[in-house]
Amino acid sequence: CMVVDSTALPEQVVDDVITSAFLSAGQRCSALRVLYIQDTIADKVLMMLRGAMDSICVGDPRLLSNDLGPVIDRSAASELYAHIERMNKEATLIAKVELGPHCKNGSFVPPHVFELESINQLHDEVFGPILHVIRYSAKNLSEVINQINDTGYGLTLGIHSRIEAFAEKVFRNTIAGNTYINRNT
Repeated sequence: CMVVDSTALPEQVVDDVITSAFLSAGQRCSALRVLYIQDTIADKVLMMLRGAMDSICVGDPRLLSNDLGPVIDRSAASELYAHIERMNKEATLIAKVELGPHCKNGSFVPPHVFELESINQLHDEVFGPILHVIRYSAKNLSEVINQINDTGYGLTLGIHSRIEAFAEKVFRNTIAGNTYINRNT
């Protein structure tokens, strides 16, 4: 998870989200799966994220012109496409990358961003280039921390804020093996 407050620098957040969620086809144990973003900046950041995703090239990882290669195998791709289908019904699509015709063969899955109402909409951890966004109000930060802790997944946490006390509160109260502040995960 990554928690972003209203003082975060939107350009840095978008760059770090792209790197954290989509590079390695989202198949790293530390890849970003859920982005909690404060409601007062969510629209701006999500608009910028949509624009940044327009420049992502998916294809043969041997070509330097491509940013993202396939997922590990067709079985993984099939599971990810099933999740995307479910999210298209249960969440709001924010953005997706279109695959070119060169991605017909192989296990390519285009990066997607979905907005959720609650983290409870996720039943299992999804290992692929799919990001889930949840807006939160500053007054509900403790609830966000509880939701993150209740997932049972605590390997990596990202925090974006220019307020040290905010970063410290999230860091101290969230169960995570690795925490990254104002950078990618």
